Amino acid sequence: MEPNTQDGEKNGSKHIPKFETLQVHAGQTPDSATLARGVPIYSTYVFNFHSSAHAARLFNLEEEGDIATRTGNPTTAVVERRVAALEGGVAAVAVSSGQAAVFMTMVALAGHGENIVATKHYYHGAYNQFSFLLPEFGVTCRVVEETVEAVRAAIDERTKAVYIETIGHPNFNVPDIEAIAQVAHENGVPLVVENTVGCAYFCQPIKHGADIVVESMSKWIGGHGSATGGIIVDSGNFDWKGSARFPQFNKPCPGFHGLNFSERFGREAFIMRIRGQILRDVGSCLSPFNSQQFVLGIETLSLRCERHAQNTITLANWLEKHENVVWVSYPGLPSHPHYKLAQKYLPRGAGAVLMFGIKGGAEAGEQLVDNFKMISNNPGYGDAKTTAMHPWSTTHKPMLPQEKIDLGVAPEMVRVSVGIEHIDDIIHDIKESMSISPAVPSA
Repeated sequence: MEPNTQDGEKNGSKHIPKFETLQVHAGQTPDSATLARGVPIYSTYVFNFHSSAHAARLFNLEEEGDIATRTGNPTTAVVERRVAALEGGVAAVAVSSGQAAVFMTMVALAGHGENIVATKHYYHGAYNQFSFLLPEFGVTCRVVEETVEAVRAAIDERTKAVYIETIGHPNFNVPDIEAIAQVAHENGVPLVVENTVGCAYFCQPIKHGADIVVESMSKWIGGHGSATGGIIVDSGNFDWKGSARFPQFNKPCPGFHGLNFSERFGREAFIMRIRGQILRDVGSCLSPFNSQQFVLGIETLSLRCERHAQNTITLANWLEKHENVVWVSYPGLPSHPHYKLAQKYLPRGAGAVLMFGIKGGAEAGEQLVDNFKMISNNPGYGDAKTTAMHPWSTTHKPMLPQEKIDLGVAPEMVRVSVGIEHIDDIIHDIKESMSISPAVPSA
């Protein structure tokens, strides 16, 4: 079951499996030596060569095969092929974290004196990377509003990527992926979409014009908070060979004795540079033990996401009616300004994270989270267990108050990543915490 086969459509006489089947079967057949049906964990640092000539072909990227787990491992390869199939890409590279996926993608695209354009609502980890780390490499980030006009105005001859999130942090803005993709492509620039919240089930950005998808697998893909990892998926649709903007794909690579990535690999030029050069040299590889955790998580992805989405919209509706709640932000609510875009790009559910404002401000928000009994107080999300946090006093604590507000982080804001417990128990925990938090007004 190869990548780019989704939604159960038929291509001539060839049946294309649906998402729910791909998540269980794509990218793996029983082990040829042992006939093991489960995915084995290949716990090894290196792999033997058949001969010195075989080794030379592998090192020169003339033949597929594993050299060391730093650049490839059979267990990890199952994850890569499976996520590529679910996202609709031609190939993928799994890495040590979502942050590594973003960083390696940007390093592969942009260099000193060049820039990327990012819409303003995105994860605080990416914010730090774009604002402070990439500039040390001479790469600047132009942060703009999520409008087509703003993106178009920010692109110049030194722009190497447009970066958006499927659902932007912290206010859950949903960008018009197709419109932004069109602007990027008109200017010869690839669109990179961070799809952690979309997790391939809620949204498949490649269908809407994304060229590269990056995401953290630690969240919904893994689903149980048991492993850290990220992935980069290549759509195979961007014309690297025809682009003078990207000489790194069209000129001889000194690290591979003059290899030209676009000539050798065609549609897979980008992802092969990620694996062959960036992953090799940066070393942010995924452990095969974590890979096996992700294989298990992916097999139940659609089942978990259905419950996540059902619980989240139910909780959002309950919060909207509660007298101690000032506002609720969830793109699955008709009251959300991006509701229509969410219906278009996230037809299976608008994700499983929401924000709400609690009466009583920052003190009430902090107390509310501290007093939860079942709901976990931690910065994670995408777990089977419901988690919550107070961003003002935690993730965004180092920032000045006005900087937080400019990013959309309010003192009264509470973030909830809704798990798969029974919704009555989630609501009960929130109600109980409200009742014992002194700063929350009495209902």
